Amino acid sequence: MLHHESFGSPDRECVVMSAGLGGAGAFWRPQIAALAEHFHVVVYDQRGTGGSREPLPDGYSIEAMADDVVEILDARGIGSCHFVGHALGGIVGLKLARRAPARVRKLVPVNAWAAADSHTARCFAMRLNLLRHVGVEAYVNAQPIFLYSAAWLSANADAVDAEVRHGIDHFQGADTIEKRIAALLAFDMADELRAIPHQTLVVASRDDVLVPWTASQRLADGLPNARLWMVESGGHGFSATSPDPFNAELIAFLRG
Repeated sequence: MLHHESFGSPDRECVVMSAGLGGAGAFWRPQIAALAEHFHVVVYDQRGTGGSREPLPDGYSIEAMADDVVEILDARGIGSCHFVGHALGGIVGLKLARRAPARVRKLVPVNAWAAADSHTARCFAMRLNLLRHVGVEAYVNAQPIFLYSAAWLSANADAVDAEVRHGIDHFQGADTIEKRIAALLAFDMADELRAIPHQTLVVASRDDVLVPWTASQRLADGLPNARLWMVESGGHGFSATSPDPFNAELIAFLRG
C-alpha cells in the first residue's frame, strides 16, 4: 500500500491530489488546509517516491500509476473522488478516468497534456543528461528552473536553496527517475479524450517553461466537457507560488 494521508471529514466528498514527477503528497501542502474545510482530502506519495519508496519494475506505466490510485480508494472504502493532478499527476487522472470512470467525479489536470509536447520531451532529455553525466546535485539544482518563474526564484532564493538541499537528501533514485520519465513520455491519450465525459477544469500558466500552455489548450479542446483556466504567470508550479487564487478557483469548481 502506498503511503497516503487524509485531511478533513471522511463524511464529505473526497478529493485525491496527485503530484508531478517529484511524486510526494507534500507538494500539495499549500492546498490541503483550504480544501479540507470543504472536502475529505487524500494525498499520497507515488510509488518509488517519499514514503512509498521502492524499486519500480521495468515498463512501469501511467496505467500502473492509475491502478495505484484505485488501490488507495479501495483500501479507504471510497467509491469515487474528485481528482486533482499536477503534470504527471494530471495524466494519471486522465488515465484513471478512462480505466475506471465510475471512480472519478470531476477532473482537474494542472499543467498536464494529452501527449508530451516536443518541447517538454526536450526539457526532460536535458534533465536526464544532467543526471546521467553530471550527477544528482546538478539534476536537483536545475529542477527549480523548470518549476518556478524567474521572478519568483529571484525573490525566494533562500526557500529555493532549502528545497534543493531537501531534494538532494531525499532523492528518489536515478533508476526511479528514468522509469517515471519514460512513463510520462510514453503516455498518449490524444485519440481517447472524447471518451472522457467527466466535467474537467484544465489549469495552465502561460509562462510555464516545461509544459507549453498550448498543451493544456489542446487538452481542453479535446475533452468533451472541459474548460480552460489560464493564469498569466507563476510557472509550472504556480499552485505553490500563488496558492490563494489557485485554491479559490479549485474549490469553486469542485463545489459548483
